[in-house]
Amino acid sequence: MQKVQDAAYQAGYAEGVEETVASQLPPYTVLPDIGANEVIAAGVSAYREHWLQLLRPEEVHGRMAHALAVGQPLSVVRLGDGELLALAHDTVLPLEEVRQKGRFLSTAGMQLPDPQARDMLADSLRMAGIIGIPHSRLPTFQGLLFPVLRYYGLSYRSLTLTTSTMNYALHEHGLLQQLLPGKRLLLIGNRAPELANTLLASASLTIAGVISPVRGFSDIPRVMQEAAICEFDLALVASGIPAVVICERIASQLGKVALDFGHLADKLVSGEIPYAR
Repeated sequence: MQKVQDAAYQAGYAEGVEETVASQLPPYTVLPDIGANEVIAAGVSAYREHWLQLLRPEEVHGRMAHALAVGQPLSVVRLGDGELLALAHDTVLPLEEVRQKGRFLSTAGMQLPDPQARDMLADSLRMAGIIGIPHSRLPTFQGLLFPVLRYYGLSYRSLTLTTSTMNYALHEHGLLQQLLPGKRLLLIGNRAPELANTLLASASLTIAGVISPVRGFSDIPRVMQEAAICEFDLALVASGIPAVVICERIASQLGKVALDFGHLADKLVSGEIPYAR
């Protein structure tokens, strides 16, 4: 079924792109031998001065390693469609539209409506050290990102940005495996106990503490209380949408380094992705 849906999407996408190119040509004009992708590439190049450079994996790793070495706080958080829909409800988008587009939000730690949680997210964005943003330009990704930032008065030019898949990129480039040894790790999230076992079985690492479960935004005060009494260097937080707030507060309130670990935790635990590269 998924393959059929994917094929239908690709066919519709290709047809839509070609028709969009055709609509930009003057009447009674065609553009032979030039594909839509070539036209798009030429158009994107024309906007080079507007390109926004994001931090690469080695740069994020470097900043995290430096913060750990000198004892500086740093939070690396990530915005996906869940976080953006949470920020957009009753602000950029009507509540009912967000309910329709974000049926998964309740499983990601966000019950709608929740203006208090939404505002906590926005406050944490203002304080976060590095923010991962979607590469996708689809409506619930970049299509929401920039309207959301404008609504909350955040200039993307003033933020330190990377990709929202940076958790995976650090692992894929072997940079996570360079970062963790010798650090006292605090694991936070519903699968933190399993993640601890997986990491300990995969490498010589130090697990300083495990905080689990995390039951949405209402659990954040308890999580922070437990984190405050743990002696650790780096927190790996896999707790859905509340991870943004938890990571930011670990940095701003506890002076530590925190990484929004996301579903990488699930994939490591299941064995879908091996820790070692």
